[in-house]
Amino acid sequence: MIVQARRREAREDSGAVRVGYTCSKKVGNAVARNRAKRRLRAAARVVLPGVGRSGWDYVLIGRSEATAARPFGLLCEDLASAVAALHGTAG
Repeated sequence: MIVQARRREAREDSGAVRVGYTCSKKVGNAVARNRAKRRLRAAARVVLPGVGRSGWDYVLIGRSEATAARPFGLLCEDLASAVAALHGTAG
């Protein structure tokens, strides 16, 4: 998975964490892409309330085979460490 983040402008609604999900056709057919996005959504529901920052937008990009095949616990750990690294709080 790839995680991208951007801080929103002050004039925009900065009170919430916004998340987007995407998977290209390289991930597979529609069934495989939807499964990967469902797993990303579930991981974001578990991880982002704790490590996400309000006023930020996150985009989670599913990768071929890895997103769907990775054990869910490890997927959540990967997301948490990626968000921490984006904010410079890895450790």
